[in-house]
Amino acid sequence: MTSHLNLDQRTQHLLRLLIERYIDGGQPVSSKRLTQESGLDLSAATVRNIMADLENMGLIASPHTSAGRIPTPQGYRLFVDNLLVVKPLETEAVSHLTHRLHENQRPQELLNAAAELLSELTHSAGMVQLPRSHNPTLQHIEFVRLSEHRVLLILVTTEGDVQNRLLTLPTDYQHERLQEASRLIKERYAGCTFDTIREHLHVELCSLKEDLVALLSTAIDTSWQELNTTTESLVVSGERRLLDADDLSTNVHALRRLFNALEERTEFLRLMHLSQNAQGVQIYIGGESSALPVDTCSLITASYTAHGQVMGTLGVIGPTRMAYERVIPIVDTTARLLSNALSHALPPPTSR
Repeated sequence: MTSHLNLDQRTQHLLRLLIERYIDGGQPVSSKRLTQESGLDLSAATVRNIMADLENMGLIASPHTSAGRIPTPQGYRLFVDNLLVVKPLETEAVSHLTHRLHENQRPQELLNAAAELLSELTHSAGMVQLPRSHNPTLQHIEFVRLSEHRVLLILVTTEGDVQNRLLTLPTDYQHERLQEASRLIKERYAGCTFDTIREHLHVELCSLKEDLVALLSTAIDTSWQELNTTTESLVVSGERRLLDADDLSTNVHALRRLFNALEERTEFLRLMHLSQNAQGVQIYIGGESSALPVDTCSLITASYTAHGQVMGTLGVIGPTRMAYERVIPIVDTTARLLSNALSHALPPPTSR
């Protein structure tokens, strides 16, 4: 791709103006319009020559023989990397985000709210990669006797995951014994990771009766295996808003591919992983590589954290012709506010 360093100031100015006008109106931009609106002392012939140069560089293209020009994926890339002037997010939007992403919500509620807000504020589809908790911590555990050898295990992690598991046991545990097991686990291990609990369980509970140790070991092993094999998922909100995007609604084939990719999740989860440890906002532009499933879409992402640790990635998927100067600060602000709320909603990492 041609570096912006190869473009003089007036060429950069005209390219930025062309892209901004195209994003705003959705119609190819003519040299005549650029001459009239550029504010530069340039003749129409000079502007036409500059447009021809930009087209030869692969930064703009003519969709029809007699039409104006539109940006190419390479033109969008140069624009967002070097020419874009990002607008501060409106006070009203910041207040709305702050109100909806508050610390008194459960983690899962915060993640769902973030996806909804991203869609609502950008009029595109919002998505949040749910963190796969490789080291979940225990908040609550309860055993419920169902029949002679069947016990329902109810387990809640501090991350908000709720597990209900049916245990078939060789011993018939009475209600009082199950209550004792629940109390022991909560007293000794609430706030500890399941790895820690499994590591210390047999040693620290050796003084208990063997049947109780067996019950607790079965419960923790079952929970640990379930939590560590949970399929990573992606919350997507506002897919229907993509139907209102002119660039997508007129291309049924592209729209079908996009909705299939959103339903399958795999391609977007891969991109979310790529963004997870990157600094700041990342922008993927359809057509410049095979990263996105649809050429006419762009994905803007940012990672979110809790207590300084990266938990996942959130983002917006929309038409390539989107208002980047507004969507970028929305994604960035949402990531920062979600990180702050999660840091209050989740306990800090503990070690034992």
